Amino acid sequence: MLWTGTAGTGVAQVRNRLLAYRDEENLPPASPAVRDVFRAVGETARAVMGLRVALDGPQDESDDSPATARSREELDAEDAAIDAGEEAEPDARTGLRRPTTRAAVQVAVGSVLAIVGGELLSTDRWYWAVLTCWIVFINTASTGEILVKGYRRLLGTVFGVVAGIALAAVVGANTVAAFLLVLVLIFAMFYTAPLSYTLMSFFVTAMLGLLYTLLHTYSWEVLVLRLEETALGAACGVVAAALVLPVNTDRRTNELLVTVLERLAEVTEAAVGQLSGGPADDLLDRARRLDQALGDLRSATQPLTHPVTPLRARRTNARFVVALLETCAYHARSLAATAELLPSHPSIAADPRLRGAAGRTVRNINTIAARVGGEDADGRVETGPSIASLLGDEGTGRYGRITGRVLRHLERLDEAVVGLARPLDVRVSAPDR
Repeated sequence: MLWTGTAGTGVAQVRNRLLAYRDEENLPPASPAVRDVFRAVGETARAVMGLRVALDGPQDESDDSPATARSREELDAEDAAIDAGEEAEPDARTGLRRPTTRAAVQVAVGSVLAIVGGELLSTDRWYWAVLTCWIVFINTASTGEILVKGYRRLLGTVFGVVAGIALAAVVGANTVAAFLLVLVLIFAMFYTAPLSYTLMSFFVTAMLGLLYTLLHTYSWEVLVLRLEETALGAACGVVAAALVLPVNTDRRTNELLVTVLERLAEVTEAAVGQLSGGPADDLLDRARRLDQALGDLRSATQPLTHPVTPLRARRTNARFVVALLETCAYHARSLAATAELLPSHPSIAADPRLRGAAGRTVRNINTIAARVGGEDADGRVETGPSIASLLGDEGTGRYGRITGRVLRHLERLDEAVVGLARPLDVRVSAPDR
């Protein structure tokens, strides 16, 4: 027992010494490079202590130095932040209403159809149909998105088959040329993957034609079979998505639209609050979540805005809404960026009048979100005098450091939010005269 206690005390002393290197005053007098090494040792000791706490649970803190106690407090705060983030947005949906469960059922049904149909087309290449069926479900959440992705893969495959046949005829028996073209097509395939799914499918199919040439197994019948299997797989995916627990595109876009509006209201309210003299907030993280929600909405509206869609009026309306939301997000981000400069920039000072002047804009955003979400069918968007006039007759004279840029962003945001009312079928209340 005496030996164990002594060993524990020695370990605690070493730990305290290493963690102390996280403070500048405890670093030895040496060159910057050597001091960086000691800092790294201190951070490593902190990481090891966090790992030990995670594996063994609470530790004896009787021998902790101030530096060690501070490191424990930081680890506890990080754990609390992680737990809060995990519990912030719990998914209450269960069973078949859960998106992942629904997608799994749809993929299973589509795969069965693709296997059966693929076997009828070819007993050797049936997996092409199954692969296509799987791919059209990746990063999609509605029937419309699956339909668009299947269409793009089929279109790229059609042109890829033509290109593969043409390139194979040109290259012929020249193995070196075929190999170099395969490398070029592989580069193009990965380069265009984030830009266009159609182009990626085109380069994949064209590359297969040359690869079969290198392997001396090329025939145009194989490329045509790939086209048939791809069309079958895409059709099976669309049929499964449309008939088995379908997710309507309108419902999906409405859910994402509500999310965008809620996060837009959060960014605007937090930025205006900070510009009004309120406490500092994590505006960067809020703006990042707004951009992510807007990106998700933009992807979900692709079935509505696709050039081949027959519903022209609907396509125009969807594009108009997305464009207005992008305008709103730009001005909200600009307000957040200006608010972040507030503590240090000499030309910006807090103006408490901004909170009341911008309150109408935030209420309008929440009203539109409630209307789209079906919570308030009778909500009305308010209009009225400009933001600048709401600040009073003195304008910005009393608060000379409030830049005109802030007012411009607030006014443009207010105008864009009011503009969202018409395409989203929200009534507008005229100002009292």
